[in-house]
Amino acid sequence: MIEQFKPRWQRWLVRRIPPASRIELNHRRIFIMPTRVGGTYALVLFLMLLVAINYQSSLAYALTFLLMSVGLLAILHTYRNLSGLVLSAGAARSVFVGEPVQLRLRLESAGQAHQAIALGWSIEQLQQADVSAKGLTEVEMTLPAMRRGWLRAPRLRVESVFPLSILRAWSWLDLEQTVLIYPRPLAGTMPLLKGAQPHREDEGQATPGQGVDDYQGLRAYQPGDSRRRLHWKAYSRGQGLYIKDFADLSGHDLCLDFMALAGDIEERLSRLSYWVLELSHRQQPFALRLPDFLSRVDSGDAHREACLRALALYGVRS
Repeated sequence: MIEQFKPRWQRWLVRRIPPASRIELNHRRIFIMPTRVGGTYALVLFLMLLVAINYQSSLAYALTFLLMSVGLLAILHTYRNLSGLVLSAGAARSVFVGEPVQLRLRLESAGQAHQAIALGWSIEQLQQADVSAKGLTEVEMTLPAMRRGWLRAPRLRVESVFPLSILRAWSWLDLEQTVLIYPRPLAGTMPLLKGAQPHREDEGQATPGQGVDDYQGLRAYQPGDSRRRLHWKAYSRGQGLYIKDFADLSGHDLCLDFMALAGDIEERLSRLSYWVLELSHRQQPFALRLPDFLSRVDSGDAHREACLRALALYGVRS
């Protein structure tokens, strides 16, 4: 029965509180319900009223109506603690599958302070924050990255039971937070494009130098060598500066090829993700070939991000 009602509730919620990157809480977006403590409080008031009626005690009447007025005032103050609070989505950094996604939220107050504001993706896991009058508070929320592609954050629950905990004011907000999740890096043999054309000046034989394929050992540091290749363990032991030396087919432009790998799609993408990171770390120009994508031979941060993005979105329906 609950599962049948859930889609209707979600459709109504979308109409009532449409998605937006910045939302201010007002009377249309705030709901109030009694807590368990509030239900007990109402039951006690009802019993006190019965006692007052039965014994016709003016003191019992006064105490009952006094406590009832406190409960009515709690409705106003609980609502005001959320009303006027502005929530907006902050920037989020792309991560790899299996890593936690850090989503930033900004809580702003244009007027009074907001105290004991609880936020979370579910009722069971909420974290609290306070916002000073006309102040700003940033909160970092965490979501697990279970699969590659675009991760759309679910609706965020915002609630408060301040000041008496007998009423709960709450809202469900969609701040349109999306994060791109890259395939998990998986080490393996470099998947080079078969039949790559060597340059004319050599035959593509293995030559020593700043390659990427096979580790050759250490050599003395020379001015101009990349500091990324420094062997810090040897330096820490007082043996001087040494560089990690590799050998490569220097006559070829490196092209990481999806079809050069065996296994299922996710395993292939994970191995390509590893080599995109590895070659970018070594500052080695390379290209990436997928069945529906071919990058140019390049290096640098922008090239790495473009290749990782292509891997993350491969086969994903937009």
